[in-house]
Amino acid sequence: MAPSFHNAILRVNLTSRTTEIERPGEVTLRRYLGGWNIILDVLLNEVPAGTDPLSPENRLIFAPGVITGLPISGASRNAVGAKSPLTGGLGAAEVGGFWGAELKQAGFDALIIKGASAQPVTLWINNGEVEIRDAAHLWGRSTKETLTTLRRELGDERVRCAMIGPAGENLVRFACIMNGLHDAAGRTGLGAVMGSKNLKAVAVRGTSRLDGADPKMIRDMARRAAREVREGVRAEGLHQFGTGAGLAGSVEVGNLPVRNFRDGEFPGAARISAEHFLEEIGVGMEACWACAVRCKKVVHAESQYTLDPDYGGPEYESVAALGSCCGVDDIVAVSKATELCNAYSLDTISTGMLIAFAMECFENGLLTLEDTDGIELRFGNAEAVVQMVEKIARRDGLGSVLADGHAAAVNVIGPQAAPFAVNTKNQPYPMHEPRYKRGLAIGYAISPTGADHMHAFHDVGVSEPDEAGFVQNEKLRSVGILEPTPQPSLGPDKVLASLRQTTLDIAQNCMTMCMFVGWHVNDLARMVEAATGWSFTAYELMQVGERAATLARIFNLREGLTAADDDLAERSYHPTRNGALAGDGGLERVNVREALHTYYAMSGWDRETGIPTCDTLHALGIAWAAKYLPEHTA
Repeated sequence: MAPSFHNAILRVNLTSRTTEIERPGEVTLRRYLGGWNIILDVLLNEVPAGTDPLSPENRLIFAPGVITGLPISGASRNAVGAKSPLTGGLGAAEVGGFWGAELKQAGFDALIIKGASAQPVTLWINNGEVEIRDAAHLWGRSTKETLTTLRRELGDERVRCAMIGPAGENLVRFACIMNGLHDAAGRTGLGAVMGSKNLKAVAVRGTSRLDGADPKMIRDMARRAAREVREGVRAEGLHQFGTGAGLAGSVEVGNLPVRNFRDGEFPGAARISAEHFLEEIGVGMEACWACAVRCKKVVHAESQYTLDPDYGGPEYESVAALGSCCGVDDIVAVSKATELCNAYSLDTISTGMLIAFAMECFENGLLTLEDTDGIELRFGNAEAVVQMVEKIARRDGLGSVLADGHAAAVNVIGPQAAPFAVNTKNQPYPMHEPRYKRGLAIGYAISPTGADHMHAFHDVGVSEPDEAGFVQNEKLRSVGILEPTPQPSLGPDKVLASLRQTTLDIAQNCMTMCMFVGWHVNDLARMVEAATGWSFTAYELMQVGERAATLARIFNLREGLTAADDDLAERSYHPTRNGALAGDGGLERVNVREALHTYYAMSGWDRETGIPTCDTLHALGIAWAAKYLPEHTA
């Protein structure tokens, strides 16, 4: 049986318009699995320290994993990476849909792009053949126009595209890359890197079938997932509603961000909850490649805004960022703002958070109607949210100020705006409250990509034991976290649980596997074994995650980030004005800092500086990276 990888990485130089194929070997693929590890190996070894992220010297890496493209729930994803134009450190995002599986079926394990084209181009990959095509006629077009045109020109409706819209072309520093029309490699500004290279799209078609080394095990796991989804014991709720159900309950406990994380009360929460969305404007649910969960909403409306169902519909992060965080409970307006983000290739989280930031500035007199071109940029103004999405994507007026992120906007508006900039490492917070989920306080601060909820510990439901005294979370038990810890805690037990969960999450970003399907560490190890034919263990999988986390730490240190950058937004150290986190709801700075030092030590990094030790690098099989450590530790 054929394994699930090709031992083939496609390299494209857009400056010289040349291509080559690299054969990394099985040892490298087993050590890395794909995803983040491939990205970090390239960034450390090929992108010089201090490189401008929007220069031709940056690399743009599309990296599926060794399981991507197998017909099993969750194996649709690919990671994308570069030096981030938003944070100046690691830029990485993961995305589902169909593109990653298509690249693998076209014969490649990863795609590395260097240089920049003198004019707009599209990369066309067709069953191992590669062509660089002119794309001047696509520049300025939406993602839907781009996809429709390329499929017509290439004569195949099954062509899959990773692409940018006008926001990526205009180098918005939180522009994303879209896999199709509603799957986004959303965070850290990778769409701007793609735009800086004058690369409009990567179109892919592949027809080779990937069965893995043990097709029977893959089929059995796929059937098990499908059965358990039908029975409601796997991906519970996601199959019916996608993300974002039960938002009224989220307000009650303090987890729904309201008005730029300032407030804790939002009477309109039930109106923007997934149940209401689907009842009022839902037309169905869709799935990624070979996935039984089908967690993606599709919406349509003909009212004050016309909603195009081809763009899918908003999931939780988009609903909260463009809805409650901006004080808006109009589901059609929130859906339209999400649709425009997908059409223009904008990260919905960062877009909503920058608009919320501007609204708070406006309400505090730091921005005027003259600054906003007459837009009443107040919380609750749904029309203003839609208008500002357009202005950010086009870099029009205030939109251009916001398009460069919080730090740049504060420099323009003034230091009085700094308390309203809710971010870590200049990446805006996702839509989960670290004052409520204390594991996220650790995760947001430590994350190498800036605040991110997809490789952080959501510690809800871990404070109560089951009848035997174990923590009720089976996934945590599978990585050795056996006893519950109080949710408000930031002590060593909580730090260890956070470290183990983050390590597993990052390992999944290497293999690359969707976290919504809910596979446990032993399942994932068996999946890699069935895919590749290697005798692969859960221990080895966790080391893959440790390896990637440590390489990410080294890359950020090399680019000038230090332990001082592992911090939360000032707002997190204070309570909300009302609601569940009012009163004593703020985090204690000293507790967060102590938790981070404990995390460093548990990771094999220096307890004070967070610099990985050379011994740790040897233990992880990445001793080559020692030369990138600060000189006094090498």
